[in-house]
Amino acid sequence: MDVLRTRRDPAARAGAGRWLIAAAIAAAACGHRAPAPAGVVLRLGHFPNVTHAQALLGRAGGSFEKALGGRVEWTQFNAGPSAVEALFAGAVDASYIGPNPAINGFVKSQGRSFVIVAGAASGGAALVVRDGAGIASAADFHGRTVATPQLGNTQDVAARLWFAAHGYAPREKGGDLTILPLANPDQLLMFQKRQIDAAWTVEPWVSRLEQEGGGRVLVDERTLWPGGRFATAVLVVRREFLATRPDAVERLLAAHVEATRALARDRDAAAAALAAEIARETGARLPLAAVRAALDRIEPTWDPLAATIARAAADAHRVGFLQQEPRLAGLVDVAPLNRVLAAVGLPAVAAEAGP
Repeated sequence: MDVLRTRRDPAARAGAGRWLIAAAIAAAACGHRAPAPAGVVLRLGHFPNVTHAQALLGRAGGSFEKALGGRVEWTQFNAGPSAVEALFAGAVDASYIGPNPAINGFVKSQGRSFVIVAGAASGGAALVVRDGAGIASAADFHGRTVATPQLGNTQDVAARLWFAAHGYAPREKGGDLTILPLANPDQLLMFQKRQIDAAWTVEPWVSRLEQEGGGRVLVDERTLWPGGRFATAVLVVRREFLATRPDAVERLLAAHVEATRALARDRDAAAAALAAEIARETGARLPLAAVRAALDRIEPTWDPLAATIARAAADAHRVGFLQQEPRLAGLVDVAPLNRVLAAVGLPAVAAEAGP
């Protein structure tokens, strides 16, 4: 590739960034693993979302296939319940997913279907209020309409818990606050039309609501968690696949770890690669400025942050989405991840998500 053209042409820089990131991921992931079983196929799900950045980088450059030494069949989901149902049906072997759908699926299957094998993202969620809505503090939400991405999803639970703590009840429970499950693109449209007052959502939509919808962040969810860290996305694997193809799972995790490190090494190249891949997968252009801003609020990680998953489960029970207090023993299995981390000289992560 012409070096001068790469410096001058943003598209060329994005292409170069994707190639370099993919090459680094593949080289690092393959460097410490035994040869993969011949003919391995991994069916991997993800969302076209910045919180699933490792999957987007892997799909863009083919680095996961190279690390696996086989074929990856990619499946794109737009909602956690769809990914969970695909895992239940054996239609995918692994998926990036939000922690609350993962908890719900684990409880529904009595722990038989899948386990969390790694984290993917921390942070990146916020309560955004529309300029002109007259909302300056938590006291100003009476009679308002607040959107969340989906009923019972991770941000919906966080919103309901926060509003309950500030004395609000949703209309369906006799209060005067409307909590409206609304797809993220529709949230942006209704912000622009001044038809909703606020949204508790996740990146890159937080940044898009700021930049394109005339919004401002009232509550960055990081401020509600010890140390500012909480699981926003995790990587799960079906138990059957983990039992029958453990080497393939470790290769997937090695690629995931290296993609996480690549995201930290060069944020500009990563942002360009992510914006291009999201546009390719969805057919809709995501402004590069929004991707860069999103990456400033998101911490890509391989740590599942198991203690925060346990708290998320307790929160879902408190707001009524889990009828019984969940028992999460066995939800997180980081033994394969810790083997991968040890092989590259990185510290192990904690495993326990709850009783």
